[in-house]
Amino acid sequence: ADLVNRMRERDLADLLYEYGEERASRRIARAIVKDREAGRIETTRALAQIIERAAPGKPGDIHPATKSFQALRIAVNDELGQLVAALGAAERALKAGGRLAVVTFHSLEDRIVKQFLAERSGRGETRSRRLPGEPIPPPPTFVSEGRQPVTPSDREIAANPRARSAKLRAAERTDAPALARDSAELLPRLPTLADAMRGR
Repeated sequence: ADLVNRMRERDLADLLYEYGEERASRRIARAIVKDREAGRIETTRALAQIIERAAPGKPGDIHPATKSFQALRIAVNDELGQLVAALGAAERALKAGGRLAVVTFHSLEDRIVKQFLAERSGRGETRSRRLPGEPIPPPPTFVSEGRQPVTPSDREIAANPRARSAKLRAAERTDAPALARDSAELLPRLPTLADAMRGR
């Protein structure tokens, strides 16, 4: 409740767009800010109604508030930050030959895992693309098991519809030392919740 009642309109719109991939983020953020001027938004039902009025969906589509609620959940729980931290921890904990397998359920998570494994397997940087005099990249810490994720078959989806959006990416740990590089660069560039709610 504090987030939707205190966050600046611009930051709220950016959050809805980055974490919810909500194309109507500006319109929704504007409606939320306008509505809260009359009083605090206290319930999820009230918030859903504001979003639905601001960006009504088409018949048969998901509920208009689905993406916005996803964005708010990800932000409040720091889900992407936790994912990045877990990937770094796995890199440090796994021994050579150990395997990392990650199942994601939406594109934001999958993008982070894909970029992490591309960087750690050496696909993100190649010597042929580097300028003379630039440092040689460190040895890869993982060997990816294929560039494309494993996705559920039609049979699996029929048995478990929730698996429809699941993607599995896996890699094997090499004997190279874990990189000291900060993986926070994999996260969308947004102000922290504390700063955004203080209006910074």
